[in-house]
This record gives sequence, C-alpha cells and structure tokens, in this order.
Amino acid sequence: MKAKPKKLRSLRWYDPIFLRIFPLLAALLIKFLMLSCRVIKIEGQERLRQALEQSDGKAIYVTWHQRMSYLFHHFGSHHLTMMISNSRDGEYAARVAKWLGFKNVRGSSTRAGSTALIKMTRKIMEGEPGGMLTDGPLGPARVAKAGSVFMARNAEAPIIPILWGADRCWILNTWDRYLIPKPFSRVIIYYAEPIWVPRTSNGEELEDYRRLLEDSMNRATRWCDEYFGHERPWRKVKKKGAPEFGPLQDE
Repeated sequence: MKAKPKKLRSLRWYDPIFLRIFPLLAALLIKFLMLSCRVIKIEGQERLRQALEQSDGKAIYVTWHQRMSYLFHHFGSHHLTMMISNSRDGEYAARVAKWLGFKNVRGSSTRAGSTALIKMTRKIMEGEPGGMLTDGPLGPARVAKAGSVFMARNAEAPIIPILWGADRCWILNTWDRYLIPKPFSRVIIYYAEPIWVPRTSNGEELEDYRRLLEDSMNRATRWCDEYFGHERPWRKVKKKGAPEFGPLQDE
C-alpha cells in the first residue's frame, strides 16, 4: 500500500471535516473584525512607492508572526504569495489565506536551498509580490530568519518591512504574544526603509543584512506601539527572570 504524503499523515481524523468549515468561517470573522477597525495613519508610503518603481513591482513584504492578524486583511486584495509551513497548522492557515485572497507556497524558509524558498524566489522574479513572517512559524519571537534575505538577493527585489499597531488589542498567551486588534480599534501602519541585498552578497554580508532587517523591524514595531502610548510584549516568558521586552542575550 502506498504511504500517505507526510502532510496528510499529520492530520487528525476530524481535520478533513474541520478543514471544509473552519477556514471559511475564520476568514469571514477576520474580514468583519478588521473592517470595523479604522486606519488613521500610514507611515512610509513614499519610500514604498519609490522602491516598487525601482524594482518594477517586485517586493518581499515581511512582518513578525505576532503582527500577522491585521495584515491578513490589509494584503488580501493584493494577492500576495505567502510561504506557509507544511504542517497541520499550516494547512489550516493556507486555507484561511486562500479565502482571504492570498496565494501560497508550502514549506520552510529556514534553509537557503529549500524547495519552498526556490519556488517563492521564482514567483517574485516573475513579478508576483511575496510575503513572509520572518520569525515564523515557531520563533524565536522577533528574531529575523535568513530566508527573506536570500530571496531578496536572488530575486533582486527589495525587502519591505511592514508593521502595525492599534490602540486596543487582545494579546494572546502564545510564544509571540500574538496581537489581534479589538473591534473598532484605531490602527496605524508603518512601512520601514526598504532593504536591498546586492546580488554578490555572501557569508557574513548576508548575516549583516539579516541583522539590519531584524533591527529595522524591531524599531518600526516599537514606533507603532509607542504611537498609542506603550510597547507591547515581545514574547511569552518561559524562564524565570527572562524579559518580555527587548532582545535576549543569546539572540
């Protein structure tokens, strides 16, 4: 008997039923909730416009896993191609994303040579805008992985960090303290300075760009939060004495 594909083997007996119902309901809930929110400010639109003109529309939009919820709504109409893990949770996320208007490539961005990374890069080179959760799917929170840097170099496309903040949020007790804006919240969106990774970059240079991306995103996230008065937690604390805010010593 033929073995089932790895993705299907990871599903539980009730998942085929839930996968028919839950993603549509979740997508509708996301739409209704986010449509109730009001965007009061978008920072960085001019630098975004200039970068897209320079790249003929090619771009890799990146955000933190924690900030995914509002961008699920904001970018759906742009039909971004997202990289979504090939896990059971990823199957649910991929189907919700499809209902919201996203395309997807399944797999991991943790290795430069991964099949998913190569597929995603090709789509961006063909002119499709791409999106990544640069610390997803399992963290560590607010630490950028190298996948988007490799893609930016190979596709010769800018990395465009996009973050948001809201005056009222639910903060979930997850590894990244996932944020969901409450109904009728005020929202701001921040496009950070685009990052161009030269085609000739290798080794330590790529690590420098990864750190630049991480620092830029953390500054932008802090700006969004402090616009409404105070910074949101960075992570769920697992060890006694570990901070909720700021980079960890071993990061």
